[in-house]
Amino acid sequence: MSDLNDPRVFFAAERTLMAWNRTGLTLMAFGFVIERFDLFVNMLAKMPPAQMSRGVSFWIGLSFILLGAVVCAVAIKQYRTTLDTLRPVEIPPGYWVHMGVLTNALVALLGLALTGYLFTHQA
Repeated sequence: MSDLNDPRVFFAAERTLMAWNRTGLTLMAFGFVIERFDLFVNMLAKMPPAQMSRGVSFWIGLSFILLGAVVCAVAIKQYRTTLDTLRPVEIPPGYWVHMGVLTNALVALLGLALTGYLFTHQA
């Protein structure tokens, strides 16, 4: 339990949560680029669409997207654990502490949705 009685502790935890959110988004974006790289290479090689298959870049890209979603979900757990250690005096009155949690949860769900979409739709 924190004994600082300072709202800056709470705001530091919230900034950390949002930094993990950016990290998760970056991993997902990087994964999407890797996943689509195989399509780009096939277009450069002028291969017919019937010959295109899911290569290594597809699976690596999908792994990065899933990693980004997991990072966002774990960040929520870590943030809530930190909030449990704070006293009410350390959280500004009337401040909605769940906005960052909601944002991270939506990013994680959208990452899972993107993974499902890419997995079920061929190039």
